[in-house]
Amino acid sequence: MSTLQSPADIGKVIQNAVVFDFKNWSTSPMNTDSLPQTIHQLFELLNQRDINYALAGGVAMLTYIEGRNTQDIDLIMAGSALEKLPEIQVSSRDMYFARGEFNGLQIDILLTENPLFEKVRQKYTAARHFLEQDIPTATVEGLLLLKLYALPSLYRQGSFARVGIYENDIATLLHDYPVAVKDLQKELSRYLNESDMVEVQNIVAEIQQRIKRYQKGSSQNG
Repeated sequence: MSTLQSPADIGKVIQNAVVFDFKNWSTSPMNTDSLPQTIHQLFELLNQRDINYALAGGVAMLTYIEGRNTQDIDLIMAGSALEKLPEIQVSSRDMYFARGEFNGLQIDILLTENPLFEKVRQKYTAARHFLEQDIPTATVEGLLLLKLYALPSLYRQGSFARVGIYENDIATLLHDYPVAVKDLQKELSRYLNESDMVEVQNIVAEIQQRIKRYQKGSSQNG
């Protein structure tokens, strides 16, 4: 399990990801030294405004596994909550997703207008203590649901890099944690059409085979 417990730890991860991403070198750099304080301020603001939210994405992954990289904060919340947070400058928004900025920190928002996102926020979250407070964070099962739900769309978009990241996240979580995969697939079938669900089942089967090959190789070399 990851030991990230402070805004400095999370801020450092995001800071390094921003600084060492060559794509950011051609744009005006943000003051990455202020990231830990910015992240702390964001979560304080969410609590002060009584926003129902859940932490997801790469930072949530960091509370369960080590070595994950991320440049932003992912939150699950209702679209109406953004009206209470004028400090977040929204740059784009559609039916189920929004993107904004808070003091230079990028925030990706999964809107609870999507029934699965709302289900994850309500049922698949748990308090994780860091930033000197309890943060409602997507559980392992919640993260798996979100990532598996996204994969068919990412394949259609031809987003090879993101597919690789998501599949690696799924494989790592399935390897490191005991998960009732069939129960998750049953839950997911309520939100995906039949063809997408078949694709997800095939992806999970391939990942499980990969894990078995790894475990077999490790036992033989041990």
